[in-house]
This record gives sequence, structure tokens and C-alpha cells, in this order.
Amino acid sequence: MPRVLLIEDDAAVRHGVSLALRRRGHEVAAAASGEEGLTTLPAFRPDIVLLDLMLPGKDGFEVCRRIRADRQLPIIMLTARGDDLDVVLGLEAGADDYIVKPARGEVLEARIRAVLRRTAPPALGDAGPQEPGPVPVEAHGELVVDRAGLVVAKNGQDLALAPSEMKLLLFLSAAPGQVFSRQQLLEHVWEHSYHGDARLVDACVMRLRTKIEDTPRSPRYVQTVRGFGYRFGPL
Repeated sequence: MPRVLLIEDDAAVRHGVSLALRRRGHEVAAAASGEEGLTTLPAFRPDIVLLDLMLPGKDGFEVCRRIRADRQLPIIMLTARGDDLDVVLGLEAGADDYIVKPARGEVLEARIRAVLRRTAPPALGDAGPQEPGPVPVEAHGELVVDRAGLVVAKNGQDLALAPSEMKLLLFLSAAPGQVFSRQQLLEHVWEHSYHGDARLVDACVMRLRTKIEDTPRSPRYVQTVRGFGYRFGPL
């Protein structure tokens, strides 16, 4: 079962979430502050991080940026309210998903599994609506995409993509030129069905563009089709 690092300052929430996950077989390390979480991270080596946004000292946004600076671990934000600004800022800082507290154990488990599935190497033909028998390593302009190895390089340099960024790029690049709505991307990449979470898509596109585009404001790879959604190319 995945190892979970929980960073949450509320003792009751920390206890409840830890208990729910341990009952489902997870090994859990719980930290009461951002500083403690960052200290615990290297030794515990979690598979995923559950991160409260409103932490004392280093808040969740700063902790998320610190983790993302040298690790591409999946990160799910925990927020006490569905505050749009907090959620968007957390996503822009590098989180893969978010959960509004309080959350039932089955909700936590479902979101954890959905995020972790994005890190698993896709079987050929599973990364998107592509033709049968795709070539595992593909060249798209300066981008080279290794679907089996989950490696993306640009001009010979490997790019550090978070799980959601990688899954989004794999999905879009499997069908160059095809337009996908935010709702379609949400369902295929994030495995959500609630249309209000389309901000997950927009924030991920923004982060991905900063890593793969020469000029993020004039994207060549992940293009916006106004009124419809996004597409990969055509180059």
C-alpha cells in the first residue's frame, strides 16, 4: 500500500485522517507543521503527500513549492473550505489535486488512488485516444516523449514534470490536433466528474506550459482553443 506523509496542524484532523488511512493498510507519517513535514520527508520516503494549506510557520503553499523544487511526488492539498483563491494558489504552487475537509476515508482513498494511477507507466494504447500500436518513444518538435519510461525531454534535457503534468501531456500528445474540453480532460486525467473542478485543468496547463514551451504566453505544444478547451499542436 502507498506510504502517506500527512502534514496537518489540527490534531483532531491529523488523528482522524491517519486512523482512516491506517485502517485501509497505509503506512502513515504525520507531521504537525510544514517544517516537521519537510524534515520527515527524506527519511520516510512517502509515495504521496497530503498537505494542509493553512499551516503555522511555513504554510502549505510554501511547503508545496519546497517539495516541488526537487521532488515530483504526488501532492494532494487539504483545505478547510472550498475557497477558490486558496485552491487555485495551491494548484499553481504545484499540487496535483485537492480535498475539502472534512473528508470521509473512502474519499481520501479514492483521490489517493486516482493521483497515484497518474504515476504508473501506461500500457500501450492507454495514455489517450491513439491509434493501435504506438511507438513508445515519440518526437514532437523539440519534445521527446517516452511513454513507457514516463520521461519527457526537451532539446536533450529531461524535464521534471509533476504526475498531473505528465499524465496531461501524455493524454494530449497521443492525439495531436484533437480538441478536448476541460470536462473531458478532468474525467480522463483526474478521474473527476464534478465540472467545478475545471480549475485543476487550467492550473495544470499553466504549469506544464512553463516547462515545455519556449514562450508560455504563446504556446506551441499545449494550445487553447477558445470556447472549447485544449489541444496538442499541431506543430
